[in-house]
Amino acid sequence: MSYDGIVAKSVVAELQNSLISGRIDKVYQQEKDEILIHIHNKGTNYKLVISSSSNNPRLYLTEYTKSNPPEPPMFCMLLRKHLIGGTILNIEQFSLDRIVFIDVSSKDELGHPSKKRLIIEIMGKHSNIVLVDHNTYKVIDSVKRVHGDMSRVRQILPGITYEYPPHEDKINPINSTNEDFYKKMELANKNLACFKFFYFNYLGLSPLISREICFDANIDIDRTIGSLSSTEIEALRKSFFDLMARVSNNEFKPNYILSNNGNEIIAFHVIGINQYGDKKRYYSDSISEILDKYYHRKDISDRIVQKSQSIRKTIQVKLDRTINKLAKQKEELLESQDREKYKVYADLLSANLYRIPKGVESIELENFYDVNMEKIMIPLDIKRSPAANAQRYYKKYSKLKNAQILLQEQIPETEKEILYLENVLFSIDNSTEVEELDEIKEELIKEGYIKGNLKKKKKQQNISRPHHYISSDGYNIYVGKNNRQNDYLTLKFSKKNDIWLHVQKMPGSHVIIESTGEDIPDATLEEAATLAAYYSNGKNSNKVPIDYTERKNVKKPNNAKAGMVIYENFKTIFVNPSKEMLNRIKKVE
Repeated sequence: MSYDGIVAKSVVAELQNSLISGRIDKVYQQEKDEILIHIHNKGTNYKLVISSSSNNPRLYLTEYTKSNPPEPPMFCMLLRKHLIGGTILNIEQFSLDRIVFIDVSSKDELGHPSKKRLIIEIMGKHSNIVLVDHNTYKVIDSVKRVHGDMSRVRQILPGITYEYPPHEDKINPINSTNEDFYKKMELANKNLACFKFFYFNYLGLSPLISREICFDANIDIDRTIGSLSSTEIEALRKSFFDLMARVSNNEFKPNYILSNNGNEIIAFHVIGINQYGDKKRYYSDSISEILDKYYHRKDISDRIVQKSQSIRKTIQVKLDRTINKLAKQKEELLESQDREKYKVYADLLSANLYRIPKGVESIELENFYDVNMEKIMIPLDIKRSPAANAQRYYKKYSKLKNAQILLQEQIPETEKEILYLENVLFSIDNSTEVEELDEIKEELIKEGYIKGNLKKKKKQQNISRPHHYISSDGYNIYVGKNNRQNDYLTLKFSKKNDIWLHVQKMPGSHVIIESTGEDIPDATLEEAATLAAYYSNGKNSNKVPIDYTERKNVKKPNNAKAGMVIYENFKTIFVNPSKEMLNRIKKVE
C-alpha cells in the first residue's frame, strides 16, 4: 500500500482539472496534522484534504468531514489569513517526488496582490504542510516546525528559506534513459533484491510498483541483481520503461484490490496491478474516490488506536488492581469463615489461665466444646501473657466476624467494577469512530477513573450511532458499541415490547430487536443472538449463551455505572458467532 510519486502525479492531474481558477472559501484544521480546504470552482464545491500524518500522509478530494476543534489552531488561523478569498493559480508536482505545490493569489492586509505557495510533502514521518512566499521562498509557517535539534539536514521554521528534501541521488524515472538504467544496474549492490533496485534508485517508485515491474518481466522479486542474466536485465528494463511511458502519458486507471473476503482493501494504485492475480478489484475514473475509500477508514482506525492508548493503559492498570483486590477479598472471606476456632482458642485459654506457664510457644488443652473432650493445640505468642494471648484471639475473632459482613458487601461491588472495566476495554476495541472514543473518555471522567474536564452539555447533544442491521425476516436490529450507546438503546430508544439481548456473564453489547407487535421469528432471534455473541468477549467461542427478554424486564439500578443493567424473566439461547450467519444479516451503513 503506497501513496507514491505516480499516485501523486495522478492526483495532481485530477486537481488541475477540478481546482485551478477556483476560489478558496474556508479552511479548517480538524486534526493537529490535517487541513481541509473548501474550494468553489465553476459552480461546484470541492473539499481538499491535506494530511501530514506520519501514518497516513495524503492529498486528494474528499467527500467526508470531521468535527472541528472548539478553537482553530494557530496554523489554521494563519492559512485563513493568507488563503481565504484567494484564487488557485497552479498545482504541480516537484519532479516525480511526493511533493506538490499549490499556488494561490490573494491580497495582503493593504489590499495588494500577494502570491503564496502551499507545499505538501508526503514523506511518511517527515511529511509536512508548509506555506511560503512564492517569490522569496521564505517560510511563513508550517504545520510541523522542524528545529535544528530535530534535524541537522533541513530545518523548517518561519523566516528561513525553504529547501527541498534531499533526494539521495535518485533520478526522475520519466526523464531517465537506457544509459541511466544500465549505469545504475552496474553500480548496484549485487546482493540487492531486484525489486528494491527500482525504488532505491528512482524517485516516486514504491515497493508495490517496483514489485509490479519485476512481475511483468516474469522475474522473482527476491532474485538478487547479481543473479540476473543479461536477458533478464533486458526484460526488467523493458518492463520498467513500458510502465514509465504510461505514467508519462497520464494513462491512469485508478483501482484498488480487495482481500479474499472482500472486506479489506489490500492495495491501490493508478497503474493496473497484475501481481495479485484474480483477486477482486474496483476501478474508478477518480483517484480521489479510490483514496477516499481507503484512507477514510484507515485514518479513523489509526487515530482510534493512537487516541485510545493512554485510556486503555489507565483502565488496564485499574482492572489489574481490582482483580488483585478481589482475590485478596476472597482470601480474607475464606479466613473469616474459619473465625470460630479463634473464639474457641480464646475461651479455652481464659478457662485455663492458671495452667499455662509463661514463655511457651503453644499449649495443649482439653476442648470442652467437643463431645469427646479431645485435646487441641493452641499457638501462643511467647512475648504475651496467657491473658493477653486470650484477648488477642478474641480481637481476631471479632475482627473476622465484622470483616465477613463487610466483605459480603464489598465482593459483589468489586465484581461489578471488574465487569464495568472489562466492558470499557471491550467498548474501546469496538469503537469505529473517534467520536465514540470521546464518549468513552467523557464517561470515564464522569466516573472518576481518569482526570479531565467534562464538556458542557448542549441542548441537543448528539450521540454516536449504534450498529444497525436488518434480519433475513426484515426486522431492525440495533447493536450498541459502548456503554453510552447501550444505555441509549435500552433505556431511551427501545420500546417496552422490543426484545433485548446480551451475552451471559461477560462484557458485550446491548442488542435490540425492534418489535412489530408480532412474535419475533426464530431466524431473526438467532441472528440477533449471533450479533450479541459477535459483539462480545465470546466472539471467538462456540455455543455462546445469550440471554433475551422483553425490554420491559430490563432495569437500571440506582447509581449503577453506565451500561450496567439488571434483568429478569429471561430465556437463554446458545449460538456460534459464525461468519456464515453474520453474512445473512444486512448491515445498514
